Amino acid sequence: MSKPAELRTPAFRLLLASWWATNIADSLLMLLLAVWVTDLTGSATAGGITFAALGLPALASPVLGRVADRVSRRRMLVTTYAVGALALTPLLVVTDAAQVWVVYVVTVAYSAINYATGAAQSGLLRDLLPDSALGHANARLSMIDQVCRIVLPIVGAAAYVVVGIVPVVLVAMLGFAVAALLLSRVRLTESRRVDDGEPLVRQLTAGFRHLLTTQPLAGLTRAVVIAMAITGLLNGIVFAVLDAHGVPTAFLGPLIVLQGIFGLAAGATAPRLMNRFGRVRTTAFGLGLLTLGLVPLLLPWLPLIVAGMALVGYGVVSAVVAWATERQIATPAGLQGRTAAAGQLMMNLPQSLLTLAGATVIVVVDFRWVVAVTILGCLVAAVMAIRLRDRATTPTHTTPTPESTPTDLLPTP
Repeated sequence: MSKPAELRTPAFRLLLASWWATNIADSLLMLLLAVWVTDLTGSATAGGITFAALGLPALASPVLGRVADRVSRRRMLVTTYAVGALALTPLLVVTDAAQVWVVYVVTVAYSAINYATGAAQSGLLRDLLPDSALGHANARLSMIDQVCRIVLPIVGAAAYVVVGIVPVVLVAMLGFAVAALLLSRVRLTESRRVDDGEPLVRQLTAGFRHLLTTQPLAGLTRAVVIAMAITGLLNGIVFAVLDAHGVPTAFLGPLIVLQGIFGLAAGATAPRLMNRFGRVRTTAFGLGLLTLGLVPLLLPWLPLIVAGMALVGYGVVSAVVAWATERQIATPAGLQGRTAAAGQLMMNLPQSLLTLAGATVIVVVDFRWVVAVTILGCLVAAVMAIRLRDRATTPTHTTPTPESTPTDLLPTP
C-alpha cells in the first residue's frame, strides 16, 4: 500500500524527527525517576509517590487543551520542549534524600510536558496533513512510541547502574532541546483561532462535550474509555497474576517488550486496516483482540499467556490509533486541542483509579475474579464498537494548508 505523498514533505519529516527526540527524553526517565527516589530514600513508598506525581498534570489537561486552541500550536510545542529541557536542570544537583522534594516537583513538570504535547500535536497534524494521511501519520507516531517503550527503559536503567543519573538526565535534556529546535524549523499555515465568546467553563469542557455527542466518535470514545479504564484493574494485580501462575516477577519485562513489538506491528498495519474496513471497525477489531488476549490469564499455561499478551499489544495500539484518527477527522480545527486533552484525561485518569482499586481488592478477592471482570468490561466495549457505523466518507479536510507507565501488564495509550 503506497504511503501518502504528504508524509514525505520536509515539514512532516521534521515533525517525525522531533517526535523521536521527545520520546527519547520522555522514555528514558519515566520509570527511572521512581527507581532513583527509592534508592535515595530506601523507601518503596517514596518511589510510589513519584508515580502519583506523574499523574497529577492530567487534572490540568483541559486548561492545556484550551491554550492549544488559542495559540500557535507549533510555538506551543517549541516552548514546551524548551521549558522541559530547563525543568530537568534541578535534578543535576540532587544528591540525597533531603532533596527528594525537588525530584517530585520536576516530575510533575516533566509529566505536564506529555499532556501539553498531546493537546498541541493533534491540531498541528490536522493543519499539516489531509484527512487521508492522518491515519498513516498517527500510525508512524505510534510506532515510534512502541520502539522507545521497548528499548529506552532498558537503556536508561543500564546507564543508571553504570554511570549514574546525571548522564541520563543530560541526554533527556538534549532530547527536549533537539525537539524544540526541529519544530522551530517547521513551516506551515496554522488554522485560524476564533474566540467563541463562551464562558470559561464551557470553553474548558467543550472537548468533552464534542467527544461524547458527535457520532460515531462518541460511541467509539465510550468504548475505548471503558476498555482502557477496566484494564487498569489488571495493572494493579499484575504481580499477583504472575505469582499465581508460578511466573517470576522478572518475566514482566519480557512481556512488556513483547507487547511493544506487537504494538509496533499494529502501528505498521493500522493504516491498511482503516483504509479497508474503516476506523470504527478497526477500533472494534482492536478491542476484540484485547478481550481475546486477556482470556489466557485465567489459564495456568505460560505459552498461551504469552500469546495472549501479544494479542493485547496489537489490539490496544490498533484501537487507539483508529480512535485517535477518527477524533482528529471528526473535530473542527478550533477544538483539536481540547478534544485531544479531554481524550487523554478520560483514558488515563479512570485507568489510574482502577489500578489503585485492583491493588486494593486483590487482598480479599481471588485474582481470577478481577481478570474475569476485566474481560467482561473489554467485551462490552468491543460489542459497543461493533454496533457502531462509520459516518459517511465525505472528507472535511482534503488538502494541507502549507497522537506510557510503571510495571504495567497492559500498555497505557
